[in-house]
Amino acid sequence: MNNPTRIFDLAYRQAELWPDNNMFATKVDGEWKFTKPSEFIQQTKEISNGLLALGIKPGDKVGLVCESRYEWHVIDFAIQQIGAIVVAVYPNITDAEYQFIFNDADISLCIVSNKNLYNRISKLIDSMFNLQYIFAINEFPDSRNWKELITIGKDISDEYVSNLSQAVRPSDLATLIYTSGTSGRPKGVMLSHNNMVSNFKASNELLVLEPGSRGLTFLPPCHAYERTVIYCYLNLGINVYFAEGLEKIGENISEIKPHIMTAVPRLMEKVYEKIIKTGSSLTGTKRKIFDWAVEVAAEYEPDASKRSLAYNMKLAVARKLVLNKFYDALGGNFKNIISGSASLQGRIARVFMASGLPFYEGYGMTETSPLITVNNPYRLGVRIGTVGSPISGVEVKLAEDGEILVKGPNVMTGYYKNPEATAEVIIDGWLHTGDIGTWVEGEGKFLKIVDRKKEMFKISGGKYVVPAPIENKLSESKFIEQAMVVGDGEKFPSALIVPNFPNLKEWAQEAVPEIASLPKNEFLKHSEVQKKINQEVRQANQFFGNWEQLKKCVIIPDEFTIEGGELTPTLKKKRKVIAEKYKEEISNIFK
Repeated sequence: MNNPTRIFDLAYRQAELWPDNNMFATKVDGEWKFTKPSEFIQQTKEISNGLLALGIKPGDKVGLVCESRYEWHVIDFAIQQIGAIVVAVYPNITDAEYQFIFNDADISLCIVSNKNLYNRISKLIDSMFNLQYIFAINEFPDSRNWKELITIGKDISDEYVSNLSQAVRPSDLATLIYTSGTSGRPKGVMLSHNNMVSNFKASNELLVLEPGSRGLTFLPPCHAYERTVIYCYLNLGINVYFAEGLEKIGENISEIKPHIMTAVPRLMEKVYEKIIKTGSSLTGTKRKIFDWAVEVAAEYEPDASKRSLAYNMKLAVARKLVLNKFYDALGGNFKNIISGSASLQGRIARVFMASGLPFYEGYGMTETSPLITVNNPYRLGVRIGTVGSPISGVEVKLAEDGEILVKGPNVMTGYYKNPEATAEVIIDGWLHTGDIGTWVEGEGKFLKIVDRKKEMFKISGGKYVVPAPIENKLSESKFIEQAMVVGDGEKFPSALIVPNFPNLKEWAQEAVPEIASLPKNEFLKHSEVQKKINQEVRQANQFFGNWEQLKKCVIIPDEFTIEGGELTPTLKKKRKVIAEKYKEEISNIFK
């Protein structure tokens, strides 16, 4: 097992190479509880036995709906090692999405984390045509607990599990991960063991860490990004510590002093904002020194050959007086912080790196298991503002229109039950990403993402937002004529909203007659009108996941028209034109 070819081989690799390793660490009643490889393997076998006793067979789909926690990984390996397929589902999607995914994937058994999810799925079971069993990880009344699987499977022999494990081939399907398409309808990305194994092996070249190093995880492992990273940790013998929650990240970092963690830009933005807020409370000379040090850091270049002697001298002073404290405040041990899922502002990246935080940005997508490129100091180096260079074994080229095309062992086997969608994105072996890029410093060097070919975008937390369904739902309101969702790379999505002026006037004559006769611009700016539109937005929000819900929408008085250049002859929105026309309004939303 020293050379894993299936994902679940990682547990046996740990048992062979590092049997005394603290494979996983979880906070229980204020104390860190550690799990050795042998314990983990035994627990996965017990859950596998229970699944088999309930009739789960190789090739069957098992749902796993759970946040970041130790049990997720026990269940993940338990499903895979009997040849079944893990359908990893986000805990915060809508009921309609649950219904679609469960039916599309033919899920017959599901394990969820908590009471809320258990109750939600239970209420939907009549519309989930194949679902027979629901188990919960947390213990609470009137539910089936996942520990029942141990009792249920007590008569299944470990030898049976072992025989099924040996029969699993690297080319077999390991997982389905549903990702939203441009129509808003989820698509099941099929990833084989080989897809993900090739990706975490190639990713390991970035992580120059000793076995027993500490890695902190808090992102949901149902996301291909965090999942592959944890497989990387297990392959290298890095101890996986589960954060107690986003609100306790700072506290956990202080006590664990991790060597590595993954992050999304929103987290790093929050850390940066906190640092700047702390500095702004200083006065006099201390404030001037702080501001000067941050400005020095904001000019940092990771390529030493691009830094002058004079700059290096200033940097040394800035580090001694201020910047080293940033590094120490984050545990003082970091060797890697890997950021993905969306782009981070260049200024923030420079400040962190100048402070000694080894911050590296990458690029990937679920369909590529997920990593495609990464800034790697051990290969070509680091270029801020880019997503780095292709990882080993993965080819990247740009189409004539600049679309990023990818080929390699990490590319998915296709979309589940959707050969048409698969044929649209995989052409002659090349995956068409839908992103537009350019090369920096020559072909094959550093990739820069410059645009999205699709209308779909990511907020800074890494989640996709698909504008069309949200815009359509908003337009169902009789008080909203048109809407355009914005927020690519921002903390949250928002929208430009064109109200239905006649209907609003009619409403005002009944509800608030004193404002009904105001001129149009004054009328639309009135607090009562703003409140009414916000009520309509909140009504639409309830149909979408929490990360898709709109905040701080802005009302614009003029309709999008063909004559005004905002619409095509077929009435499609010219998003770039609209965004440019209202760039000040959009900028004010996200200040």
